[in-house]
Amino acid sequence: MNASRPTTPGGADLDALICDYNLVIGEDPSSSQWTGIAELAGWQPHESRAFQQAFWERRAAYDEGAISTVTFWSGLLRSGRTAPAGSTLLTDLTSADIDLWTTTDPAVLGVLSQAHAAGLRLVLLSNAPKPLANVLDDSDWCVTLFTRTVFSARIGVNKPDGRAFEAALEAAGWPQPWKTLFVDDRLENVEAAERLGLQTLHYTGDPAALARRLPRTLAVTRPTVLATNT
Repeated sequence: MNASRPTTPGGADLDALICDYNLVIGEDPSSSQWTGIAELAGWQPHESRAFQQAFWERRAAYDEGAISTVTFWSGLLRSGRTAPAGSTLLTDLTSADIDLWTTTDPAVLGVLSQAHAAGLRLVLLSNAPKPLANVLDDSDWCVTLFTRTVFSARIGVNKPDGRAFEAALEAAGWPQPWKTLFVDDRLENVEAAERLGLQTLHYTGDPAALARRLPRTLAVTRPTVLATNT
């Protein structure tokens, strides 16, 4: 980060917030969810961890739109299962995958709701495949809080590639990078944003830490209106 552009912990000098989704807004899937989707794909219950490893090995290409939903799942199916386009199994797998990622943290949504009310421009920047991106776009909290969304599968590149951050800055109306806060749970993404001159927060699960980086009128509250699941 440019040393001549110091961070402003109280958020007084911020024009925009670019926020990651999973493990910031979205919560991690439960072990039962992982087991359920693994069994749907033909893996045995005791193979859940192996399934997750295979899942993540293929995920980057799916997130950036380099492979289709059919291709993503074709390399993960076991026990003789197939899921061609239009099949019930492919529909069920896609739905189960979306369900992994659509439980949200109400405390984070509370902070973002107040940031939105304070007039801060909010842009969602997430590595996500198109089916998940479409569902997130239609969720009540996203429609209410975010000016724009930028998903990797739609732009053809994942974070931490600099082009992802440029797309997010464009979506935010090209605010000055040093007046823009980027929040992500992955350190490599935070470091990439810092190299572009953005203010950053490496999010480690504390909504109060996020609130402290936003305008001082913000506080952690639990929303009563925004939906916490899609």
